[in-house]
Amino acid sequence: MTVSFTFTPGRSMLESELNLQTAMNAAASVATGECLKRFDTDGSRLIHGESKMTSKGLTPKVYQTPYGEIAIERHVYQSSKGGATFCPLESDARLMRTATPLFAKQTSFKYANSNAETAMKDFGQHGRTIARSYINEVALDVASVVEEKNTVWNYTLPIAPAGTKVSKIGIGIDGTCTLMCGDGGWRQAMVGTISFYDEKGERISTIYIASAPESGKAGFLAKMDAEIKQVKKRYPDVIYAGIADGAHDNWIWLGGHCSWEILDFWHVSEYISEVKPLMRRGVNAQAEWMENACHRLKHETGTAAKLLKEMEEKQRELKGSRRNTEALDKAVSYFTNHLKRMNYACYQAMDLPIGSGVTEAACKSVVKERMCGSGMKWSQTGMESVLNLRALTKSEGRWEEFWQKTEQYGFAKIRIPKRPIKNTNND
Repeated sequence: MTVSFTFTPGRSMLESELNLQTAMNAAASVATGECLKRFDTDGSRLIHGESKMTSKGLTPKVYQTPYGEIAIERHVYQSSKGGATFCPLESDARLMRTATPLFAKQTSFKYANSNAETAMKDFGQHGRTIARSYINEVALDVASVVEEKNTVWNYTLPIAPAGTKVSKIGIGIDGTCTLMCGDGGWRQAMVGTISFYDEKGERISTIYIASAPESGKAGFLAKMDAEIKQVKKRYPDVIYAGIADGAHDNWIWLGGHCSWEILDFWHVSEYISEVKPLMRRGVNAQAEWMENACHRLKHETGTAAKLLKEMEEKQRELKGSRRNTEALDKAVSYFTNHLKRMNYACYQAMDLPIGSGVTEAACKSVVKERMCGSGMKWSQTGMESVLNLRALTKSEGRWEEFWQKTEQYGFAKIRIPKRPIKNTNND
């Protein structure tokens, strides 16, 4: 196929480039239309599913491409009994709604990483005018397929660079608050990470999972269970370590998947910081005690038990005094409940991570940066859709693999949620 076009240079370089862009988009639209026609039938009868279908003739339809709208005529089929119609061109060309695959990919990626208004303006910079509502619709359609295929398609798992191997896998879960529509108020969205480490403890890659607020965590944990099942099939003999803060329900679930349980060191250091005014007098002495406690906790086996004993002695010493010992009481309880998860010297000797920074960072990068813009309020369905897209784009290689799979297998029937993506401000 050969495509030629003519354009007029402008008085300035910028004007020339804009004129060229317009001409190139027009030419590319024509070429895209011709490519689409190659996926149509010749109008012969066909069998779709269990129905014998006949063409109703060539019917015009407008499609959206990265370069502009195109109108083409294509065959639409229907059985002799009436009912739903079928367009082979749309199925075989892997169209999403009326969007070509590349345009659906671009649109949903932009929407996953910015609001619809920003995505619309970004398209405009490339000479492509598209309605904000259409961006919402296409993104929601793609998200629906992502969710549907999560339980069907297995994605390629990370592998170590040449000369190394996956030796350890860290699993973390955490929650972060988002604002919901109506009377929902602030509720907790969940984020999970599955991180792959080499023999030296260097992180190779991370799979991200996220879910909108729900009653309990069943939906989110089901996603995590499915991912971990695939990971353990591929890496059955590596070390699995759960890393999280002190939330009790997190450890109930992590304990079922991990042979090593590690309490996030930085949460522990916060408790130590809170009690230092009760453990020592004077700013310098307090800073020295805390630095020494954290250092020993990281590098000396049995330090957690020694610190707990030291805090318990101070607790008894201050009993009945007028000093506020609430911070000390909380620290003693925290250490008592998680003592078995605080052997940091051992973890470091095994090159295991001792912090949940990967998961906490994911709370920000996967959820907060997209869902908590000024004035944003979300429906549960809308947030779940965006988080499905966002987790896929953040997990290395998965976004491209998803589109390779849709190219190979096509789309199942798209289930449009009853409630649209909703935001009270700019989404």
